[in-house]
Amino acid sequence: MADFGPKMKGGMPNMQNQMDPESQKKIEEQKEEQAQMKNMMLSSLLDQQARARLNNLKLSKPEKAEAVENIIIQMAQRGQIGGKLDDKTFTQLLESLNQQMTRSTSGIKVNYDRRRNNLDSDDDEDY
Repeated sequence: MADFGPKMKGGMPNMQNQMDPESQKKIEEQKEEQAQMKNMMLSSLLDQQARARLNNLKLSKPEKAEAVENIIIQMAQRGQIGGKLDDKTFTQLLESLNQQMTRSTSGIKVNYDRRRNNLDSDDDEDY
């Protein structure tokens, strides 16, 4: 038999779970630090009632709340928000975001072809 090169001992290394505990801990600390910074920014941008409304949204629809948080932070970074948002302004922002989200997803249509199911009718007698 011909030898076509060096053989790897132990096969391919498993890439999953190869991070050492220290690097995993650092990543978790960075995520926690980012979450704290985000919370501090949001608390400076929203008044108490608007913050409570956002927390309620986070309980019912976490993905949507995350998107709203990101949008609010982006608006603040662009200078589109002057001062704290009160509950009324925050609800108006949520309504406009809802309209934009429904417009973007309204293009999805599901067509159901009833003729295909009509070909095999139970009324037909098979003898």
